[in-house]
Amino acid sequence: MLKYENIADLVAAATKNGQKISQLVLADQAIQMEQTEEELYEKMAENFEVMCQAVVAGENPSLKSTSGLTGGEGFKMKEYAQKTAGGLSGSFMTKVMSRALAVSCCNAAMGRIVATPTAGSCGILPGCLVSLYEEKKYDKKDIIMAIFTAGAFGLVIAQKASIAGAQGGCQAECGSAAAMAAAALVELAGGSPEASAHACAMAIANQLGLVCDPVAGLVEIPCIKRNVAGVMIAFSSADMALAGIKAAIPVDECIDAMREVGDALPTALKETAGGGLATTPTGLRLKEQVFGKA
Repeated sequence: MLKYENIADLVAAATKNGQKISQLVLADQAIQMEQTEEELYEKMAENFEVMCQAVVAGENPSLKSTSGLTGGEGFKMKEYAQKTAGGLSGSFMTKVMSRALAVSCCNAAMGRIVATPTAGSCGILPGCLVSLYEEKKYDKKDIIMAIFTAGAFGLVIAQKASIAGAQGGCQAECGSAAAMAAAALVELAGGSPEASAHACAMAIANQLGLVCDPVAGLVEIPCIKRNVAGVMIAFSSADMALAGIKAAIPVDECIDAMREVGDALPTALKETAGGGLATTPTGLRLKEQVFGKA
């Protein structure tokens, strides 16, 4: 059985068996959870359907968060993508952005989402995968299987470092989500397990030190828009890996660095709303708007 202690072992096992990481992980999880592979696959298929539903729910232009601070971002980006034929980033990527925003808005409005790996970073993996399914017409089964790859990489990150903003800053949330998504994207595009590892490493390296500074302590500002940055990093990291570009620092060392950086971050920058954007004059004003004067 797999221990998910490092990504190097996952890559080595998949390469040795001539398998995709998702195939290796599905078979392993079936043994560990004492379920059939078909049962686990169907559960993951349900998760993907929730992702798709969250995109639709989050694109509602009248949807607002409970605080009233956010809402409508997914709709606005979708409309912009349609009106401008893709704006500056191109049709596909603006639609990816709109879906990432939509899922995050669904979460902020207390809607149903799949935390991948957390609610604060919930738009990144769905934004990537739902877009490949709906825009690029990737095979649904392949996309569902790729979630097992993303999950395996996320599990290693959780064990070696952290996926909680309160422990490691936003690098542990949006950073982990982008890394998981990058690995899944490489597999979907036909890349090797080793290439998935390089994509994961590059995504982590591009978000090291990202702080968690939620305005008013709510998972809305700047969290929702950081999901957009996360999908851009996921795709760019995947494309670099597919081009044959390798991470200079091995992925497991990148994860170790993420842990060290997270440990070094002051408490004020780890989901306490005690620093960063949360304590700017506007950040404090918005907090007062939501909760009243202290």
